[in-house]
Amino acid sequence: MAKLRELLFGAIAPFIVTACTQTAATPPPGMTAAQGLSYCTQLATLYSEYVGDTGDDLGTTYSGGEEADLRARFAIAECEDGNTAKGIPTLQNRLRDAKVPVPPPST
Repeated sequence: MAKLRELLFGAIAPFIVTACTQTAATPPPGMTAAQGLSYCTQLATLYSEYVGDTGDDLGTTYSGGEEADLRARFAIAECEDGNTAKGIPTLQNRLRDAKVPVPPPST
């Protein structure tokens, strides 16, 4: 049981450290907060349609197939918290890894 606890803590520790060291939620450079959230929602919708189920995160409604991976869920949580500057690049990478075309942000 102790080994399982160590493995689990080791897997989530980086996420805890990142969450605890966040300063302020910011949009990506050149975007307003609303534009960042809109683009992040667009990426989350693409992810949920073509890669993995995100449930109702960021207003997506797809509920079938495999569940979203931890990195995608964390990125979506960042976007929901307003920190789209961290969430967007991760979602873009997760889409590219799945060979899904990533649309450019509309400004």
